[in-house]
Amino acid sequence: MRISALLLILSLGAMLAGALYLAWQVWSAYADVEISSAGTLFMVLGVVLSMLVGGGLMALVFYSRRRGFDDDAA
Repeated sequence: MRISALLLILSLGAMLAGALYLAWQVWSAYADVEISSAGTLFMVLGVVLSMLVGGGLMALVFYSRRRGFDDDAA
């Protein structure tokens, strides 16, 4: 493995660890806040819709690349 790939993996891992640490701190700080059932429902819907949009966009990227639509841009 090249040193640049190793540095990339280590830096991305450090950023992920930092993001998880900050998320845990925020989650712990607001542990006493109660969310209604409507709030939970809309939060779940937001996550699901975001995942669907992201998956759909990635599918379009792969479809576009496979069909050769990106050849003119390169």
